[in-house]
Amino acid sequence: MDEITDAAPPAPADSPADPRFAALPARPGKIVAVHLSYASRADQRGRRPQHPSYFFKPSSSVAASGDTIERPAGTELLAFEGEIALVIGSTARRVPLADAWSHVAGVTAANDFGLYDLRANDKGSNVRSKGGDGYTPIGPELIEAGLVHPDALRVRTWLNGDLVQDDTSAGMIFPLAQLVADLSQHFTLEPGDVILTGTPAGSSVAQPGDVVEVEVDVPGGPSSGRLVTTVVQGAADFDADLGSLPQADDLQRSEAWGSREAAGLPAGTPVLGDELRAKLEAVPVAGLSAQLRKRGLNNVHIDGVRPLHPESKLVGTARTLRFVPNREDLFASHGGGYNAQKRVFDAVGDGEVVVIEARGEAGSGTLGDILAIRAHAQGAAGIVTDGGVRDAAAVAAVGIPVYSSGAHPAVLGRKHVPWDADLTIACGGTTVQPGDVIVGDADGVVVIPPAIVEEVVDAALAQEDEDAWIAERVAEGHPVDGLFPMNAEWRARFETAHEDREAGR
Repeated sequence: MDEITDAAPPAPADSPADPRFAALPARPGKIVAVHLSYASRADQRGRRPQHPSYFFKPSSSVAASGDTIERPAGTELLAFEGEIALVIGSTARRVPLADAWSHVAGVTAANDFGLYDLRANDKGSNVRSKGGDGYTPIGPELIEAGLVHPDALRVRTWLNGDLVQDDTSAGMIFPLAQLVADLSQHFTLEPGDVILTGTPAGSSVAQPGDVVEVEVDVPGGPSSGRLVTTVVQGAADFDADLGSLPQADDLQRSEAWGSREAAGLPAGTPVLGDELRAKLEAVPVAGLSAQLRKRGLNNVHIDGVRPLHPESKLVGTARTLRFVPNREDLFASHGGGYNAQKRVFDAVGDGEVVVIEARGEAGSGTLGDILAIRAHAQGAAGIVTDGGVRDAAAVAAVGIPVYSSGAHPAVLGRKHVPWDADLTIACGGTTVQPGDVIVGDADGVVVIPPAIVEEVVDAALAQEDEDAWIAERVAEGHPVDGLFPMNAEWRARFETAHEDREAGR
C-alpha cells in the first residue's frame, strides 16, 4: 500500500500557483507580439512598416525571472529582445484609441527570445522560432498602468552586466495604446492577455552561460525590477524525420546579431567601395554599355529617361519602388498615410538610388521636391523613374541626380498607386533588382549586375584608354581604316606606346 501523507498535491500546470506565471494575474489566454515597432530597430533593419503586424506566442513559452532558457543542440542564433509587456485588465473589443489604455491593467518587463536558426521556415509566423519553452520570460513585478503615462516608459536590457538596449516608449513607431486599439479590432482582448510591444535596437545573440536582464520603468518612478534569464546549452537534437532542421545563413546571422559587423561578417557585399565607385564615375555609360553587350547583356538600359542635371554622374545601388495603375479603391487603401513611396524615401541609404517602376506612364508626377529633399538628406546617390516628376524646377534645385520621363504637374493619384518596395521591378523597359548597380550620365542610365561590375568597369576603362589613343592618331591625320578597330600593326604600336607610358619613358 502506498504511504499516505498530508503533503499537498503539486499545482497543475495552468494553476495561478505555477511559478512561471508569478508576475501575472493568471496564465494568459493569448500572448500577442509585435514584429517591428521601434524607430531605432526599424532604422537598424532598413525598413519601416506602415502598420503594425503581429504574431502569437503560446502561454507555455512563459518563464519567470531567474529561470533558464535552453539553446537547442545544433543551433547558434538564440537572440534576446527586451520589451515592454502589457497585461490586459478588462475586456477590449473594438475600443477607440482614446479609451485603449484604460483596458491595460499592468506593465512589466519581457524578453521575447527567438531562435533565428528556425526563422526562415517559419515564414513570419515565428511558431517554432519564438514558441519554445521558456522563450517568453515575464516579470518580475507589475507596474499599475493607471499610474504611468504610456509614452513615459523605458526599457533597458543588460547582457552579462553591460547595457545593450536603452529606449523609451516615446521612440515607438506605433504608440502602446494604438497596439491595444488595433488588436481589439480583430479579436477580443481578455483579462490576463499579454501584448509584447516590440524591441528597440540593440537586440543580439546570447550564448550558453550568458545572463540577460530586462527592466521596464519610469525613470525616477516605478519599476518592474530586473527580469533575469540565464542561457544554458541544450542536449536534445531535432528529428529530421519530423520537420525541417535548424539552419543559419548570413542573413539570419546579421539580423540575429543586429548587424553584419556584429555577426563577424564582411560589411555587406562590397560592390561599391570607394575605389570601385571612383572607377564607375570615371567611365562613361556608353563604355559600360559596350562592355555589357560584349557579355551578352543587351537589355540593361533604362530607356526613355532624361537627367535633370546632365552634367552630373549617377552611381549607386538600386533601392526599388513599384507603382501600379491607379484604381480609386486601391488608392484609398494604399495611396495615403505612410505608404510604400514614403517608406522607401525614408529608408533609402547612403549611396543608394531610388529606382521607380511607373510603367513608362508620364501622365503624373512620381515624386516632388519634398521626397527629393528627403532622399538627398539620407545621402542617396540619386533617383530614377520612368514616370514624371512634379515640381521639376524645385526638384532640380535640390541638386540630387534625377532621371525621369519628363515633368508633369499632376499628383500621384492621377495615374499611380504606390504599391510595394524592395523587390524586382521593371523600369524603362529593363529589369532592376535591389542591389543592382545603377550608373547614369547625359547618355542615359544602365543597370549592371553586381557580380560582374568590377570586370565590366575595368574592361570599360581599358577600352577608354585604347579609344583615347586611337582618337589621338585620327587627329594626327591617320585614316580610321585599320585603326578603328585596330589591325595587328596598329595593335602592336598601341601596346608599345602603352608599355612606354607605363614605364615612364
